[in-house]
Amino acid sequence: MASVLVVEDDTVIRTGLIRGLTARAHVVRSAGTAMDALREVTRDTPDVVVLDLGLPDLDGGEVLKMLRGVSDVPVIIATARDDEPGIVRLLNAGADDYLVKPFSAELLSARVAAVLRRSARSGPANELRVGGLHIDLDRREAALDGAALELTRREFDLLAYLAARPGRVVARRELLAEVWRQAYGDDQTIDVHLSWLRRKLGETAARPRYLHTVRGVGVRLAAPAG
Repeated sequence: MASVLVVEDDTVIRTGLIRGLTARAHVVRSAGTAMDALREVTRDTPDVVVLDLGLPDLDGGEVLKMLRGVSDVPVIIATARDDEPGIVRLLNAGADDYLVKPFSAELLSARVAAVLRRSARSGPANELRVGGLHIDLDRREAALDGAALELTRREFDLLAYLAARPGRVVARRELLAEVWRQAYGDDQTIDVHLSWLRRKLGETAARPRYLHTVRGVGVRLAAPAG
């Protein structure tokens, strides 16, 4: 059983999806506008979002970008649009799956289950430890040498992503794609967040302890030597 947020402005279609998913033991909430959907996700994040593109207040593609800015919840696009370039663009922007209307509730339920299986397999351990750095992914809390770190949502996501790959140089393009959920972006955004993180970890770019910049390549997080 999964909690599913159905974002669909057509009341007939929305009612049908809710009925079909509920009959298959899912807990279903719904929203008819982009703003309502964003409020629902930030208030109580569901397991999966089923997102229509033709919303009355914002295009679903923009909603996807906004969702990726606040959550890594799996998103299944459900729409009548079937052009391949558009599908590829949305998948690259962070969508986890794509269904073209009309489709059955049975197919949607199967896609929900498949997306959740993929998320479970790719999900990191609940806790990460690198040297004196401890990250609790479930509670979204981080501590350094026993002292709690006050991190913004993006700082936490960036630190957790790097800590899950200790010692590995992570390319900036990968950080943009996986942490910011953007195919393209400004490196300065990463630099600013790294600067804030270093300050909170008690280090600087000139005197790194955990965060090491590899010029022209990316960033590596590793426990301090000695």
